[in-house]
Amino acid sequence: MTGPKISVAAAALSIVLATLAAPAQAQEDSPGYLDRLATCRAIEDSEARLACYDREVGAVVAASEQGEVRLVDREEVRQTKRKLFGFAIPKGLFGGDDNDEMDLLETTITRVAPYGRGGYTITTEEGSVWQISNPPMRFAPPKSGQSVVFKRAALGSFFIRINGQLGVKGIRVE
Repeated sequence: MTGPKISVAAAALSIVLATLAAPAQAQEDSPGYLDRLATCRAIEDSEARLACYDREVGAVVAASEQGEVRLVDREEVRQTKRKLFGFAIPKGLFGGDDNDEMDLLETTITRVAPYGRGGYTITTEEGSVWQISNPPMRFAPPKSGQSVVFKRAALGSFFIRINGQLGVKGIRVE
């Protein structure tokens, strides 16, 4: 008997969360990089302010080179949220407003495979894998290249609307 299948995306998410948790705990005892830079800004003496900036910017660059800190732009955050859509992730993980959670994802199907008795496994252009277990009889089979919309539903499930059809219930599996 084999153990449960662990998806690459779930494993990657675990690594990212573990990596983010360690620096966050360390920063509870001391101010973070941005806080220390803001402290420099408040120094009135020009030479002392410049020395502070040099020290703190050096710390940020060194941390970046060691992989402890990574600056990402808004587009990278948007793309990452799209790739992780369907997984439960901690609120505020990407900074900003906690109400910034995506409730809807519109994308394209890249692969379709049969699942169980009459169900389907769908892969999207972001690489996420979804399963539809019991589609209704009138449900037209999905095909690669078709548009698909995922909308959050109750208890971790999603309504999946393929190519404008009525939504069917499904779950993300990878």
